[in-house]
Amino acid sequence: MSESEPTEVEAAFWRQPLPNLFHALHTSPRGLTTEEAASRLTSFGLNALRPALRGTLLRLFLSRFRNPLVIILLVASAISAVTGDRASFLIISAMVLMSVALDTVQEYRAGQAAERLKRSVAVRATVLRDGRPRDIPIFEVVPGDTVLLAAGDSVPADGRLIEALDFFVNQALLTGEPYPVEKHAIELSDKADLDAADNAAFMGTSVISGKATILVCRTGLGTALGEIADSLASKAPPTSFERGTRQFGLLIMRLTVFLALFALFVNTAFHRPLLESFLFAVALAVGLTPELLPMIVSVTLARGAIRMARKKVIVKRLASVQNLGSMDVLCTDKTGTLTEARIRLEHHVDPMGRESERVLELAYLNSHFETGLKSPLDDAILSHQEINVSAWRKIDEAPFDFERRRVSVLVEKNDRRLLVVKGAPEDVLRLAVAYEADGIQTPFDAPARSRAGALCDELGQNGFRVLGIAWRRVPLDHPHAVVGDETELVFAGFAAFLDPPKETAARAVGDLAKSGVAVKIVTGDNDLVTRHVCAQIGLPVNKVLTGAEIQRMDDFALQALVEEANLFCRVTPTQKNRIILALKARQHVVGFLGDGINDAPSLHSADVGISVDGAVDVAKDAADMILLERDLDVLYEGIREGRRTFGNVLKYIMMGTSSNFGNMFSMAGATLIIPFLPMLPVQILLNNFLYDLSEVPIPLDNVDESYLSRPHEWDMAFIRNFMMVIGPISSLFDFLTFYVMLHVFHAGEEMFHTGWFIESIATQVLVIFVIRTRFNPLTSRPHPLLVGTSLAVVAVAALLPLTPIGATLGFVALPMDFFAILMAMVVVYLMAVEGVKRWFYRRLAGRTAGIPSPI
Repeated sequence: MSESEPTEVEAAFWRQPLPNLFHALHTSPRGLTTEEAASRLTSFGLNALRPALRGTLLRLFLSRFRNPLVIILLVASAISAVTGDRASFLIISAMVLMSVALDTVQEYRAGQAAERLKRSVAVRATVLRDGRPRDIPIFEVVPGDTVLLAAGDSVPADGRLIEALDFFVNQALLTGEPYPVEKHAIELSDKADLDAADNAAFMGTSVISGKATILVCRTGLGTALGEIADSLASKAPPTSFERGTRQFGLLIMRLTVFLALFALFVNTAFHRPLLESFLFAVALAVGLTPELLPMIVSVTLARGAIRMARKKVIVKRLASVQNLGSMDVLCTDKTGTLTEARIRLEHHVDPMGRESERVLELAYLNSHFETGLKSPLDDAILSHQEINVSAWRKIDEAPFDFERRRVSVLVEKNDRRLLVVKGAPEDVLRLAVAYEADGIQTPFDAPARSRAGALCDELGQNGFRVLGIAWRRVPLDHPHAVVGDETELVFAGFAAFLDPPKETAARAVGDLAKSGVAVKIVTGDNDLVTRHVCAQIGLPVNKVLTGAEIQRMDDFALQALVEEANLFCRVTPTQKNRIILALKARQHVVGFLGDGINDAPSLHSADVGISVDGAVDVAKDAADMILLERDLDVLYEGIREGRRTFGNVLKYIMMGTSSNFGNMFSMAGATLIIPFLPMLPVQILLNNFLYDLSEVPIPLDNVDESYLSRPHEWDMAFIRNFMMVIGPISSLFDFLTFYVMLHVFHAGEEMFHTGWFIESIATQVLVIFVIRTRFNPLTSRPHPLLVGTSLAVVAVAALLPLTPIGATLGFVALPMDFFAILMAMVVVYLMAVEGVKRWFYRRLAGRTAGIPSPI
């Protein structure tokens, strides 16, 4: 070990003297150099709970060979080689490798694109490098780093406090302690355990208020959180979309096994060659199995994420793309979403309603010395007017929390020590025993309280957001500010703020309503202010629930009222979470837009957790998506992209449940009436490969505007009904092809194989242009690449018999009369599918509870 290489520190590093830790880690309070940090990143690895996988492309490629059908095909090709059928061996092996390579490359590229988007909004940490603060991604933090923390930050690793000022953290994830814990830069005894480690901060915790500097001692899997990472990293419950694709796969798999065993039994009963019959059954199974579905889903979701990024919505979890398209309720605060978030302090009035410099001075003192995460209201106070507070000295602070809804600072000037309180007006009024006007204190009797309450209501009705300001004088030897000190206050007055509605808010709310998404406002503000904003943007208020009312309800009562109510005022973070869970219990797909320290539980609980790029680290880390602009217009565009993505996935599903299923059903049935195999195994595999190739551009395809106008959820009943109605049409035309080949052209085995191969490809591939839209396929424009690929695949199938490769595969040239009949059959087939499709949507789709159309 080199002299500069750090040694492993003990797991209980908080028990060691701080100088010993600096020595063991070969660092100092000035942090590391850039070169040393890079070296340690190589030695210790990324600061992550799951190590990065190496050789991802190779791993993805090899994982495809765990598919039982791929294994069976390789075994079949090996049997062909052993029995001397080298052509079948080479062709089957080539088909398998090309299919696996196509699947692997497409999914790998999609995954890489999604990962780049995710890293673009990665949570960052401020570290000292070369003695200067630098923002780096959290996964680049290494042991020996000096990290600067402030309110709203996630603690990026386990470390010892070097400095701390009113530093409170939430460490419920590790210790279960529900309340913030204050940390100090002190030395502890050698018996202190993790719960008592008041001089250390740990990965997975979040900073509620104050600031601190920590020395990073352990990262990644070496952290306390890393020791329980396996339990925390357990796979999330599957989404409705994931459950739906799994159900679809199982449905097709059951059909596959049945038809493959049926074909094998019939061929064996007719004493056809056993190896050829086995290969035919395997090829039939491959043709039926939607082996491209995982790739189509991954690529479509990734393409959707890329398109959403262009609309300023960054997707962190790909599965949430479909959830966003399914969302029918959006819960959001009004500040910054419906309003400009350019909050201005308009009035600072005493209890009599007169402008008061005393109220402004007290509010300024509180906001200036507060070390928690400063709200836009604090910024508005501090930018309203410069006040000289240099004569004041801060003693202590009782930080803001969402239960008390206030913050207090203890300050001293000359021989006066004051506790200055700022918070929700009703709570501040409740705690006051006197009021101050023109420097005179008067007992806060009932008439005075009534006047103050009326003044607060009047400000709220005029659209002002209001804070109550109060103070209390304490003895000079009073050492700390604690919650219990917030009693017997002197009420000074109100600070009133104005946050005008966004110009785009009314249109965005209207667009969301037209697209089937109900907007529900969940805010800490009172109902008067929120009603005023709703009236300005044209959002009708159906019913209002306050936090106090919700507190008195059980979950069943809340579920009964949450449907109608669209305004939830004065709610705490816990109540926000209850509202979301109540909506989900009513079978809604719920999105939650939040950016605060205590929004993480609600972001986790929602089907779609949405945050903004300027949010605190805790919220960004918990979210599924990040908006680069906090605007409902941006979110509306993201919802449309989510629906477009879901629609494109369903196109592949519909293809797999209609013509593809019909063709394979025909192939199994043909074994009963044709004295030879209806298509050779290698020809089935080639058919399947060409068909898969034609479907690759589906993620790029356009989607009908009508499909984007409402939410959609997975519905297996709809898919099953669609398969049962459309699939037999394909089989009907396959049997018509059999008749033409056998009785019109009197085809032998090779000619029959060739004719049906071409007809099968043409009908399978071209029907996408009918299935991809609920309406007239001539008026719905597909993506040019989908058109080009589909036509190219049909052309390849038609020309292949004229090439030497075609002869190797067992194909022969066909007479021109066949192509004339084929064109007529394809046109009639597509017209028949179009007619039945329209009948299906008119008669059957309305009876199912799910999606009204495949796209």
